[in-house]
Amino acid sequence: MTQPTLGVAIITKNAALRLDECLRAVAFADEIVVVDSGSSDATVEIARQHGARVLTHTDWPGFGPQKNRALDALGTTWVLSIDADEIVTPELAVSIAGALASPAADVYAIDRLSAFCGHWVRHSGWYPDWIPRLFKRGAARFSDDLVHERLVFDTPAKRLEGKLMHHSYENFETVLRKLDAYSTAGAQQRHAAGQRGSFGKAVGRGAWAFVRTYLLRRGFLDGRAGFMIAMFNAETVYYRFMKLARLGRKDAAGQ
Repeated sequence: MTQPTLGVAIITKNAALRLDECLRAVAFADEIVVVDSGSSDATVEIARQHGARVLTHTDWPGFGPQKNRALDALGTTWVLSIDADEIVTPELAVSIAGALASPAADVYAIDRLSAFCGHWVRHSGWYPDWIPRLFKRGAARFSDDLVHERLVFDTPAKRLEGKLMHHSYENFETVLRKLDAYSTAGAQQRHAAGQRGSFGKAVGRGAWAFVRTYLLRRGFLDGRAGFMIAMFNAETVYYRFMKLARLGRKDAAGQ
């Protein structure tokens, strides 16, 4: 019986800040593939220093399709899909090795803990955050969504011990950049689905996003970080619907 092999799939663009730490933590993998979107920093050099196979695809198709490109480039029996700002803890690495040695499922979910501008967030809808990321080849693929992609699979996912540490928003510059990128991608995705935006929707949905995050999801327990996340969610939703309304106006004008 052949031994199971593990491949790590990562997509990047200007991810040099955490990539070295990310790749060191998965050095136990048999193969690492990095699909880069045209980085201008040291991302590619760092990836190659760790023995990763780097593929460059600058025709950005969205998060889901780009992650599937990384999956397709691997030749291993198991796949671990992580982001360049996610760090596998030693406990999680042991759990992954155990799952491969004696599989109890085709898909495994991982306990992710995320940080916002240096603060680990345990409420605000961010935690607990069990995400399916380890799976047998052919058992799962990512959806084709431009943003907020999800792993699609048919069988129940089993949970692994250990955490995946996610440095999602390193500083305010990252927050603003992601706010603009996520609201744009979200507007494009809804526009393609035939949805329409308006100023009223933008204000109403944005206000609800704040209330849901800060009060219903107990973001206030995360202190300043919780308030910032609630504001980030509100602004992202507001600008998503304002950009969606602009796309509708362009359609009406025949542009």
